[in-house]
Amino acid sequence: MPRLLPRRRTGGSLARQLLALQALVLLTVVAAAAFVAWRDARAALQRGAEQRTTAVVESLADSPLVADAVTGGDPTAVLQPFVEQVRADTGLSFVTVMAPDRTRFTHPDPAEIGRPFLGTVGPALAGTTFTETYTGTLGPSVRATGTVFDADGDVVALVSAGLTVDVVAADLAEAVPGILGTAAVTLAVGGLGSAAVARRLRRQTGGLDAATLARMLEHHEAVLHAVREGLLLVDGRGRVELANDEARRLLGLAGDPAGRPVADLGLPGELAAALADPRRGVDEVHLTDERVLLVSRMPTRTPGLGDGSVVTLRDHTELQALAGERDSVRAFAESLRAQAHEAANRLHTTVSLVELGRSAEAVEFATASLASAQELTDRVVGAVEEPVLAALLLGKAATAAERGVALEVDPGTAVGVTGLPAGDLVTIVGNLLDNAIDAALSGEPPREVAVGLAVDGHRLEIRVEDSGPGLSAEEAAEAFRRGYSTKDDAGAPDGLGRGLGLALVRQAVHRHGGTVTVRPGPGAEFTVSLPLAVPAEVAP
Repeated sequence: MPRLLPRRRTGGSLARQLLALQALVLLTVVAAAAFVAWRDARAALQRGAEQRTTAVVESLADSPLVADAVTGGDPTAVLQPFVEQVRADTGLSFVTVMAPDRTRFTHPDPAEIGRPFLGTVGPALAGTTFTETYTGTLGPSVRATGTVFDADGDVVALVSAGLTVDVVAADLAEAVPGILGTAAVTLAVGGLGSAAVARRLRRQTGGLDAATLARMLEHHEAVLHAVREGLLLVDGRGRVELANDEARRLLGLAGDPAGRPVADLGLPGELAAALADPRRGVDEVHLTDERVLLVSRMPTRTPGLGDGSVVTLRDHTELQALAGERDSVRAFAESLRAQAHEAANRLHTTVSLVELGRSAEAVEFATASLASAQELTDRVVGAVEEPVLAALLLGKAATAAERGVALEVDPGTAVGVTGLPAGDLVTIVGNLLDNAIDAALSGEPPREVAVGLAVDGHRLEIRVEDSGPGLSAEEAAEAFRRGYSTKDDAGAPDGLGRGLGLALVRQAVHRHGGTVTVRPGPGAEFTVSLPLAVPAEVAP
């Protein structure tokens, strides 16, 4: 199928743009996370160095050996071996014991013994153990310095222990491969996930870029609002996904029905079932309270939602009314044909009687035939001022007579101009008479149909009765349902099937705020009552 809109590749497909954006975001996040991890590792190593040196300093400051040695005759001789052993056991870079005046008693480099200690000692002289980073004889180091007290609580010496920055950096370097490895794995997993998402998006968007998708959306919205057919998208769960303006108008829906089940839209049951049916359908006739709709469905497949459908709706109301009027004209033409045929037969009979010398019988026969036909015409035309309705009654009478059914117009019939649409009058009266004639033909002779029309105040009353077998109470309750019929589909007009006529009658009656009832039992009787905006003048 050709594409309606061309692809634009200027900025790459939406999937490709999203992949590039995800890659940039992922790289930024992973780099930031790696930096934070490295900084946290460095801070942790710094804290660890401070805790190790502080622990060694406090242990030596509390040791009686150290306090006794610094007050003895040769502190270096006693403390240097001991302190170096502690330094080796703890892995520190240096451990120095000094006099309060900074003179060193111990040092990893014996040449530094006796020289002044390089670093801060003020807080230690005040009796506080503290840590700092300072550059001494071994270079920059993380060190802790504490106080050695004698038995009287006097400061007799200071202890300082430290780790050079190089040692801390070496420990940090050992942690870097783990940080980078974790970052690389995270980046790889994130990249694969982004690629999978981009590939799925590319399939769903057909490889289109963002500009083309935006343009398609604008065209989509414009088409939905401009198209003169109703359009519904229904998912596999029977919920409306989309309804354009025309669909809402044709179905009489207030507001947007998107997300609501079709069954909850307040539509007639058969129409709701047709809209939710996922099977293919073409030009199915369905009725609302005011319209005749042609419903077509095209199945679709929505991932995760099962079978859905695209439903199109076309308004068939006016066409149906025109079809009713056409049928009325056709019936009238057929009645004229039948009358012409009958008139030819009667004329031939009259001429034959004259040729046989039976002039009196010829005059009597011709006069009787003319009087019978003229009587019905005069009665209908005189009682019914609605020309379309009068023509319909005359046409149906001729058609009924041709089929062997006597159609009697009630002598009390009297209807002026009603102001009701001619198409609706044809729909109501024509369908009631057609059903009555069919019902009379299925009954026993004599086969008769009676019709009466009268104006009672502000209402037009229509009554149609037949001599057929009638309807049971159950059949009467179902008579006006779309699709219900006691006859087969043979001969149904326009291929629409049976069961539409009475449904159209009910629709037309309800559209004008009227009522229609049926009397069950032998010889069904249908009664219609229609309100009139202005009382119709009764025909004289």
